[in-house]
Formats: sequence, structure tokens, C-alpha cells
Amino acid sequence: MRNELAVRPVSTLGVDSRAAFINKVYLHLFGAIAVLVGIEAFIFNNGYAEPIARTLLNLPGGWMLVLGGFMLVGWLASHVSHTARSLPAQYAAFAGLILANAIILVPMLYVAFQKAPDVPQNAVMVTLIAFAGLTAVAFVTRKDFSFLRGILFWGFILAIVGIGASLLFGFSLGIWFTVAMLGFAGAAILYDTSNVLHHYPESQYVGASLQLFSSVALLFWYVLRFFMHSSD
Repeated sequence: MRNELAVRPVSTLGVDSRAAFINKVYLHLFGAIAVLVGIEAFIFNNGYAEPIARTLLNLPGGWMLVLGGFMLVGWLASHVSHTARSLPAQYAAFAGLILANAIILVPMLYVAFQKAPDVPQNAVMVTLIAFAGLTAVAFVTRKDFSFLRGILFWGFILAIVGIGASLLFGFSLGIWFTVAMLGFAGAAILYDTSNVLHHYPESQYVGASLQLFSSVALLFWYVLRFFMHSSD
């Protein structure tokens, strides 16, 4: 009976089970954010940020390669969150995602700190406010945003094509690409939160938090990028 419950959507379970599942998801999410902040603090406080940033930005394609890597890491997170069944596999994927995001964020944060030291802090505040607002919309309306899946899929494909084209033809993705990706990240958070409320099974709280973490990281990335565009 317990195994049968573990694969049923959490929305079909009792109030206590749903509440426990949601608590686990958001505890894991905030724990992952705290770990990410800790890793970034370690990297910057110990002088590793500059060599990591220079190494990544000196690769062929530079910024565009970093952008593409960030998108692909998010896609892998989405895939794992929906396919991994065992807790060890979900935790391993979560740890890998946090580390990958920490490394990929370094160049953007390093350049931001060099150009305008207050920009990362402002980006954090805007990201948290936007995340809280989007979460409130999903929780208050209780709407199922699963219809966004197709839109997000095609948005992901278009973003990868745009990044690939910029690498091949040498043009820059300007502020309008950043604005579009802010909309994409916001839609992803609505979709993920809706899945937490309606579709994830009780046993996949780690996978659910992994998916949410990936979308929050994506939102922060493009909020930070928007602030950097504005400071140019």
C-alpha cells in the first residue's frame, strides 16, 4: 500500500501528507540555496573566482558557451527530477546541479562585482521577491499550470538555437533576449510550483525541489544579467 501511495500524485493524498511533502520540498530548496551561497562565498573568499572566470570566459565562445551550459544544466535537472525514482539518485543529481550552478555562476558574479559591487545583492533581492510573488500566485489560485510545458519546451529550444547561432555567426544576444529569458524563468517557476501542488508523487520531494532550484537559479542568472545590461 505504501509503495502504491509513493507513486500517486500528492494532490490525491490527505491534507497532512500534502503539507509534509510541500514542507520537504521547500526545506530542500532553501537548503540548496544556502549551500550554493556557501560555495560561492568559499570560491570568492579564497581567490578562486578570478581563475575560474578567466578559464571559462577564455573558452571558444566565452559568454555564449557559459549561457548554453547554464541552459543545458537546467534541462538535465528537469530530466532527472522527472525520471529518478530512488532517493540516492535524486540526491546525487541535486548535489551535481548545485555544484554545476555554482561554477557556471562564477564568471557572471565576478564580472558583476568588478563593474558594480551592489548589483549581485540587488539581483538577489529582486529574485527573491519575484519568486515569492510567483509562488503566491500558484498557491493562492491553485491553478494547474501544466499547460505551460509545451511553451517552456519550445522556449528552451529557441533559446538554445539563439545561443548556438550567436556562437556560429558572432552576434551578441542583447537585452531583449535577457527580458525574454526572464519571462521564461518566471513561467518555469509557475510550472514547477504547480507540479509540486498537483503532480509530483510523495516520494519525489527531492526531485521536485531540484527542479524548483534550477528555475530559481535561472531566474537569478537573468535578473543579474539584466542589471549588468542596465549598468553598461
